[in-house]
Amino acid sequence: MVMQGILYATAKKKKGMTVGFVTFESVEQLTHAVQVLKENPSGGKEIKISDANRRSHQKVRAEGHVANGTATENGSNPATTAGETSAPEVVASSKKSARDAVTPLAHMPYNDQLEHKKHSMAQILKRLTRNARKACPPAIPLPNWIFKSKEIGGLPCKLEGILESPIVDGYRNKCEFSVGYSLEGKKTVGFMLGNFREGVTAVEEPVNCPNVSEISCKYAQMFQDFLQSSSLPLWSRVDNCGFWRQFTVREGRCPAEAVVLQHVESQISEVMLIVQVCSTDVDEALMKEEFDKLSTALIQGASTCSPPLPLTTIVVQDHKGISNAAPADCPLIPLLVPKGDQLEGGAEDKTRIHDHISNLKFSISPTAFFQVNTLAAERLYTLAGDWANLNSDTLLFDVCCGTGTIGLTLAHRVGMVVGIEMNESAVSDAHRNALINGIKNCRFVCGKAEDVIGSLLTEYLGSPQQHIAASESNSVINDTSKNEDTINCTESDVENMDSSAEKNDNGENEQPRDGSVDLHTCGDEDIKGDSVDRVNKEADSSPDEHIEAAVEQSCGEASLINDEPTDAISTDSLEHGKTCQDSSSIQNNNVLAASACQFKNVVAIVDPPRVGLHPTVIKALRTHPLIRRLVYISCNPDSLVANAIELCTPTSEKQEKNKGNRGWRSMSAAGLARQRTKSMPNSEPFIPKRAMAVDLFPHTSHCEMVMLFER
Repeated sequence: MVMQGILYATAKKKKGMTVGFVTFESVEQLTHAVQVLKENPSGGKEIKISDANRRSHQKVRAEGHVANGTATENGSNPATTAGETSAPEVVASSKKSARDAVTPLAHMPYNDQLEHKKHSMAQILKRLTRNARKACPPAIPLPNWIFKSKEIGGLPCKLEGILESPIVDGYRNKCEFSVGYSLEGKKTVGFMLGNFREGVTAVEEPVNCPNVSEISCKYAQMFQDFLQSSSLPLWSRVDNCGFWRQFTVREGRCPAEAVVLQHVESQISEVMLIVQVCSTDVDEALMKEEFDKLSTALIQGASTCSPPLPLTTIVVQDHKGISNAAPADCPLIPLLVPKGDQLEGGAEDKTRIHDHISNLKFSISPTAFFQVNTLAAERLYTLAGDWANLNSDTLLFDVCCGTGTIGLTLAHRVGMVVGIEMNESAVSDAHRNALINGIKNCRFVCGKAEDVIGSLLTEYLGSPQQHIAASESNSVINDTSKNEDTINCTESDVENMDSSAEKNDNGENEQPRDGSVDLHTCGDEDIKGDSVDRVNKEADSSPDEHIEAAVEQSCGEASLINDEPTDAISTDSLEHGKTCQDSSSIQNNNVLAASACQFKNVVAIVDPPRVGLHPTVIKALRTHPLIRRLVYISCNPDSLVANAIELCTPTSEKQEKNKGNRGWRSMSAAGLARQRTKSMPNSEPFIPKRAMAVDLFPHTSHCEMVMLFER
C-alpha cells in the first residue's frame, strides 16, 4: 500500500487515540517512512516514532522479521532507526513469570506480606482524612474526627490490624485462565505475563502459582492438551477474532466443620468448568463436534487422575464482545449437567455447584459472584456482623448482595434482611439459598442499586421528609404531654411519687414506673394498645429515643401512601426494580414488609464491586436519617476512600448545583468525590469509627477493607 509516498503493509488506528500502528514489509520501507515523516510533519505536528512490541506468536518466526513502527502525535523525541530497535516483548517478558505476574508477593514470608498490606491500607486511609479536610465547606467547622486524626498519625479512625487468611496456598475457589500463545508460540492455557495495554499478549502455564489449587492446574492442563489438536483458532486480542477465549474453574468445598486446613484440596467436592468461546462465523456443526470432543476429553481426564478429580458440570459461554468480561446475560450452553436436586428446573438452570459458609449451603451459578477465598470470607462476614451491632430489632439492608452470602449468614442475628443485586442469576441463587437453608426473613430485589435503593428505603422506612415531619410532630406531642402531665398532677400524686422514690432508695419494693400511666393521665386518647407499649419502651430507652419514635411514626406513614396499602407499594416497587422473586419467598414478602416497622435498628452493609458505590446510592444512604450505622466492605480501598468522602464530609445548608468540570476526565476518584459533596443535600454526615483489613488474597497486593461508619 502507498500513502503520501510511504510504502507500508498495514496501518491501524483506533478512534479517539493518538497512537497508530503501521507495519512494513522491509527495513528499507521503514527507513524511508521515518525519513518522510520527519521531513513532512502531519499538520505541523511533530510525530514520535518508536518500535512496537510484536505479537507473542510472531516471536518465533524465522529470520526476516517484519519491521514494526508506532507513530505518536505530539512527540518530541527523534525517530529511532531500524538498527536501534527496542527490546521486543520476548525480552521484556522473559524476566517475568506467571508467578511474578499473578502473585507478586509470593517471595515474601506471609507475616511480611501482612505487614506490607497493613502499611498500604494505612496510607490509603490517610488520603481519606486529607481529602475530607479539603472537601469541607469553608463556613463549616471541621468535624472532630479530622481534628483527632492528628493523634493517630493522620488516620480517620484507628486501623485495628489485619485478619490473616486461614489458608495461604491454593485458596482460590475460582480461577480464570487466559487462552493464548506462549513466548515459544505454543497454544497455552494459563496467565498473561503482563498487561495487554503494554503490548504483552504472551501466556504462561500456571505452574508455581501458590494461590491456584492443584485441581485447577490439572484442568487447565487438560484443556491445553485439547487445544493442541483443535481445528478452531484461539482468540486474538490484537485482531479481536478467534474461537477459544477463556477457561474458568470454579470449586465448591465441604461444610466448614469437615474442612481440615492442612488438606484443603481434599475437601473440594464439586467443580464447575466454564469455557468461553466466540461463535461468530463458526459452522454450527463443527462447533458441536468440538464441544463433544472437549466434553469427552475433560470427563476422561478427570476420571483417569489419581485420585479422580471431582467434576460436576461443564458450561460453554458464548461471548462475542471484545473484552473477555462477558455480561451477565451472555448465552450459556450446558455440556455436562449434574444430577439435579429437587429445587432445580431445566438443564440450563442446573449448571451450578455448591459451597459452604458458616454451616450454610450456597448454590452458585456460572456468572454469580462468590468470594474467591471461602474460609477467609467467613471471617470477613463475621467481622462485619459484629461491627454492625445486630440484634432481633435490626432491619439489615444488604447492598450489592450477590448470591446473598452476607445477608443469609447474618439472618439469624437480625429481624429482617433486604438484599439488592443487579445480577439476575445471582438473585435467583439468593432465593434458592434462602430456601435451601430454611431462612424466611430475607427478601432479595433484582435491580441496579442506584435504581431501587430510594424506593426500598421509602417503602420500609418512609422518606427522609416524612421522618423530619414525624420527628417534629413527635417532639411537639412529647412536649405537650409533659406539660399536661405537670398540670394534671395533684398533690397526692406528688406524695405517691415521693413515697415511691423512698422505697426505691431503700431497695424495697423496687419497681419501674409504668410509662402508660403517665400517658393515660395526660388524657392522650389516640395512643393505645401496641402503640402505648412502643412509646413505653421509648420512655425508658437510650438517648436515641427520638430516632426510635420517628421510626415508629414514619413507618406508620409509609405503610399507606396515596391511599394504597403497603402490599400494593411493594408490588409496584418490585416491578419497577425488575425484582426476581422465587416462588418460595413471594408469599413472605407482604408479611416481611408489613413487619418492617417494628425494627428500631436500621443498618446497611455494602459490598460493592471495585468501582465502588454509585453516587445515587451514596446520596440515598447519606440523606436518610434512620440509617445510623453503615458497614462498608471494600475490595478496592481507592473507591472506599472516594465513597467515604461523600459519606463523611459535612455539607452546607446551601448546596451548589453541579455545574460540571471540564477537567473531570483527568480527576482522581477522590477529586470527583470532593466535587460531588458540593451538591450533596444538607444532611448529617457519618463518622468513620473503625477499620480493619482482611487478607482474602495471600501472595497478591490486594486486600479487603472493612470500615464502620456511624452517626
